[in-house]
Amino acid sequence: MFISRKKYQELLDTISILQARIAELEHRKNSNNSSIPPSKDENRVKRNQSLREKSGRKPGGQKGHKGNMLKMTECPDDVIVHTPQYCNCCGNDLSGQTGRFIGKRQVIELPEVKARYIEHQVYGRKCQCGHITEGEFPKEIRAHIQYGNSVESLISYFYSRHYVPFLRMKEIMSEIFNLPISEGGIHYLLGRFTRRVKPFYDQIRDRIEQSSVVGSDETGANLNGKLTWFWTWQNDRLTYISHSLNRGGETIKKIFPQGFANAIINHDRWASQINTPAKGHQLCTSHLLRDLVYLVELYKSEWATKLKALLKRSIKLKKSLQPIDYLKGIPERELIESELDKLLCLEINVKHKKAITFQKKLRKQRNNILTFLYYHDVPPDNNGSERAIRNVKVKQKISGFFKSTNGAQTFAINRSIIDTIIKSRNNVLEGLNCLATYIPD
Repeated sequence: MFISRKKYQELLDTISILQARIAELEHRKNSNNSSIPPSKDENRVKRNQSLREKSGRKPGGQKGHKGNMLKMTECPDDVIVHTPQYCNCCGNDLSGQTGRFIGKRQVIELPEVKARYIEHQVYGRKCQCGHITEGEFPKEIRAHIQYGNSVESLISYFYSRHYVPFLRMKEIMSEIFNLPISEGGIHYLLGRFTRRVKPFYDQIRDRIEQSSVVGSDETGANLNGKLTWFWTWQNDRLTYISHSLNRGGETIKKIFPQGFANAIINHDRWASQINTPAKGHQLCTSHLLRDLVYLVELYKSEWATKLKALLKRSIKLKKSLQPIDYLKGIPERELIESELDKLLCLEINVKHKKAITFQKKLRKQRNNILTFLYYHDVPPDNNGSERAIRNVKVKQKISGFFKSTNGAQTFAINRSIIDTIIKSRNNVLEGLNCLATYIPD
C-alpha cells in the first residue's frame, strides 16, 4: 500500500502527539512535583519523590542530644507515707519502731476542675451633706450574671487552636469544667472575644505592612458549598489571616491598598501576588523545584535537571552565608546568577512543550528567582505561609465547612492572634487570657 510523503508526515506528527499524551498520563502531577495539594493526589505518592534529601544520619536522637524525661517535683502537693505495722516474717508489732527511709515515687493527678462564681456587691455611703455616693460595678460586668474573660479565651483557644466544634465544646465545658453552657452561648462568647481582640488583629496588619519581609499564600475554603478563599501574610514574628470571597488582586488592594513599599514578598507565582506593589519579590523555590521534578519525570529533561541542581546549590549557599556576607561581593552568587542566565536562554527540545512554557515564565520573573541571596532575612521558600494557611484545611477536616462569612472571618481573626502569640514564644492560653481583659471603647 502506497502512502504519500504528506500522509506519512501526518502520521508521524500524530504518533508524536500521542506519545506526548501517554507520557503525561504516565507522569501525572501530584503534591511532590507540582503545587497540587496532597488532598488532590489520585494515588499514594512514591516515598522517594520527596524534595527532602537524606542527611546520612541515623533516625532518632543524635549524639550529644539531651533527652527529656518525666521529672519529680521537689515540692509535692500531698505526701502519703507507707510504713509497715507488722513484721511480715514473724508478725511482731512494729508501730513503736522508728522508720527508715527506703525510697519514693510520685504520681501526677489532675485536680477536679470547678467553675468559680465571683460575686460583685455594690454599696452606697451617705455623706454628712446628705448625698449618697454609690460604688460602681467594674466596667466589664454588664449583666446580672455572665461568663468571665477566662471562659471567653478558653473558647477561642479550643475553637481556633484545636478546631473543636461547638457541640463537642459544650460537652467539654459541661463534663470537664462543670460549666453548663449552650452552643448558642459558646457562639456568643466567641463573637464577644473576637470583637475584643479586633484592635490587636488590626495592629498585626499594620505591622505586616511595615515589615521588611512578608510571605503570602491563599487557599480555598468551603462556605456553605461555595468556594471562597483564605489569605495569609506572615513573617517570623507575625501572622495575618483574612477571609475573602475571591482570589484576585482586589483582595490584596482592599487589605493592603498601599502594597509593601518596604518588603520583599515571598510567594508561589500566583498572578495576584506577582502584581502586588512591593520593594521586591521572591518566587518560592520549593514550588519551582516541584515543577522541575515533574518535567524531569515527564521528559527526562536535562535542562530541568540542571536548573534543579542550580537551585539546590543556591539554597545550600544561602545556608552558609552570615549577615555580614551580604555587605560584600559573593563570588559563588555571581557564578550562580551567570549559570541561571545561560539556562534561561538555553534552547530546549521542541517536543518538551511544557518545559519551554515553564522556561518562558521564569524569564519573565528572572529578577525574582534569586532575591533571597541578596537579603539575609529573606527565605528561599514560602513554607512559612503554607504552614500559616494549612490550619484552614485542618479546621475544615475536623469541624466541617464554614457556615457564614462572619464565622470564617472570626476564625481568621482568632487564628491570626494565636499564631502571632506562638511566634512570640508565649503560652497561647495565657496570651489569650491577657487579651481578654482588654475593654475596647
